[in-house]
Amino acid sequence: MAAHLKKRVYEEFSKVVQLPQEEAPAKKLRLTKPSKSAALHIDLCKASNPTDALQYLLHFARSSVEAESVEGVVRILLEHYYKEQDNSVRLKIASLIGLLSKTQNFNPESILDDTLNTFNTEKSHQVLAQLLDTLLVIGTQLPESLIVRHRLIEVAYKHLSDTYFGVRNKCLQLLGCLGNVDTPLNKDGQGLVPAVIGDAQSLISDYFADQDPRVRTAAIKAMLQLHERGLKIQQTIYDQACQLLCDDYEQVRSAAVQMVWVLSQLYPESIVPIPSSNEQVRLVDDSFGKISHMVSDGSWVVRVQAAKTLGNMLQVSPHFLEQTLDKKLMSDLRRKRTAHERAKELYASGEFSSGRKWADDAPKEKVDTSAVNLIASGACGAFVHGLEDEMYEVRIAAVDALSALAQSSASFAEKCLDFLVDMFNDEIEEVRLQSIHVLRQISTNITLREDQLDTVLAVLEDSSRDIREALHELLCFTNVSTKECIQLALLELLKNLTKYPTDRNSVWKCLKFLGCRHPTLVLPLVPELLSTHPYFHTPEPDMDDPAYIAVLVLVFNAAQSCPTMTALFSDHTFRHYTYLRDSLSHLVPPLRAPGVSGIEGSGSVESAQLFLQQSLSRISTIHNLQDPGAQDLLNFTIRDLQRLGELQTELAGAADFSATYLRCQLLLTKALQEKLWTMAVPLCLKHNAMATAAAKQMLEETYKLEFLYSGLENRQVATIHHVRLQAKALQLVLTALGYTCTFPGERTLCPGP
Repeated sequence: MAAHLKKRVYEEFSKVVQLPQEEAPAKKLRLTKPSKSAALHIDLCKASNPTDALQYLLHFARSSVEAESVEGVVRILLEHYYKEQDNSVRLKIASLIGLLSKTQNFNPESILDDTLNTFNTEKSHQVLAQLLDTLLVIGTQLPESLIVRHRLIEVAYKHLSDTYFGVRNKCLQLLGCLGNVDTPLNKDGQGLVPAVIGDAQSLISDYFADQDPRVRTAAIKAMLQLHERGLKIQQTIYDQACQLLCDDYEQVRSAAVQMVWVLSQLYPESIVPIPSSNEQVRLVDDSFGKISHMVSDGSWVVRVQAAKTLGNMLQVSPHFLEQTLDKKLMSDLRRKRTAHERAKELYASGEFSSGRKWADDAPKEKVDTSAVNLIASGACGAFVHGLEDEMYEVRIAAVDALSALAQSSASFAEKCLDFLVDMFNDEIEEVRLQSIHVLRQISTNITLREDQLDTVLAVLEDSSRDIREALHELLCFTNVSTKECIQLALLELLKNLTKYPTDRNSVWKCLKFLGCRHPTLVLPLVPELLSTHPYFHTPEPDMDDPAYIAVLVLVFNAAQSCPTMTALFSDHTFRHYTYLRDSLSHLVPPLRAPGVSGIEGSGSVESAQLFLQQSLSRISTIHNLQDPGAQDLLNFTIRDLQRLGELQTELAGAADFSATYLRCQLLLTKALQEKLWTMAVPLCLKHNAMATAAAKQMLEETYKLEFLYSGLENRQVATIHHVRLQAKALQLVLTALGYTCTFPGERTLCPGP
């Protein structure tokens, strides 16, 4: 009991004194995302068979990985790569490594060594091809690293002899993307002794004769990649590329067409021999003939490629260019005579075969049938075959090529005109439309004959509005040869206007340009078009008739460049001109003639200035805009000033400025006449739209008046500020009444509670 009491006493009266210590810093918590590599490792460890592993890898491929986690993920993938026996899983891992190397802000050089080590143990050809594709991705991410490029090129050379076509394809692609003509490639053998094997071009060209067509295609594309990177391809490859034009595989032929075109642009003036004769031609002409021959290829893909390529060969000689429109049969660059022509020549010379002597009509010279090509020049009739091809894609490509070549040669444009016009009757709408656009592009170099124009105008019957409007635009920029062509065009356009009334504006615009371009051809047709007679008065036509307006648009635009034409006009024609000049000013030009009244007839700006001054002085007599008729006068004056600005460009600024100022005054007057000013506040909330819109528009117009027009005087600027003050006062009153007004550049004023 005593012991227990003693303990209690000690507990009650004992005191522990602690010395002051420095306060310990608070611990900081850091939230971290779960590691992608750890999660992937766990998933791959769970996989009991290759199917499960593939599912985990496919799921992982759909998720995003941060740049700082990429290297760890690659390590996990490579660790599982060496353990995996299934080829499909290793293939997917190699694909994922290439995908991860594209991660933004990640340097793929850190995983290059690990990726290269996988080639030492890999036996599957498909996986090797995927690993090479991964190296290609890494190499494109590091284009400036010369060491990396050399290492990748070395790997590509090492596997070029692989028996699988996919591996060879990827190696050639690596050489095309990373190879360099100036830097030799090295092969490290067992003794680590470098051996020079030549440049990338010669290495790639060796595979032009590969047994697999896919490898040949990859070799040509790799060579084209070298060209795109700025490396000049050697001319010695030209013969190999020409041989590939006869390949059995269509993709090889298509790629060979591109290669031949590239060489023709690099060495256009080089001289090459013709194998079947002793003649020599320029390389660009020879390549043009060979590519033209491909327009008759069995594959429509190659035909399209060849036709498109022909349009880019602008340096070809005119003689070869014109042969593409001639279907004469050629043999060894000589015209092939028909059997009738040969028989006629023999009969005329008295050497016709009697049949008594054996083989007396045999050919005088022996010809090697394997060396003779029926179209040796290649270019003969190329575009004729292209435009008559069964595939519309080939016809469109041929039309585009004709357009490009015709724009560079005026003589060729005249010769291909008939072929382009014939394409207007094509069964495919897209071909017809493209032919019209092409003829529009070369219209400055051609003049249509009457028979050609007849074929062109037949398209106006087409049900497609796009076709008709494209043809109207073509006629706007086309030259015709005779006045009969003008009459024919007008007649067909009027039929078009009758059949399709919605084409009215397009037809009027077409006739406007047609009259401007052919004033001398329209002049002899004026009496017939306007139905005038030298002795008798003819009835006045109806101005509401769109066809009559179309005729007047043609005549008035032709009269602008032909002053003598106005002498053939009747009195009502001058009146109709004044009406059309006011209603269709964008179609009817100003005419300077004694019979034309109004501003255009006087031809002086003084009358327009006088009209402007009279209009403003008439407005200045109004003392109160509340008077009856004052607002109507303002509306009429604003309309007249706007019209004056359209007719007289010299006074457009002053007229628009005055009209804008008067519009502001009219808006203020209408806002002050609203019923809301005489109603109680709760009842007039629904009448605020007019006043709010008027205040907003007045502010916008005053800013335009001050900053859009130059040369303003101080008095005019002060007047503008006065109008702006009135608009802001209107805004203030509306706010006080409880309205919400929002103006450009200002805060929204909200009503109080």
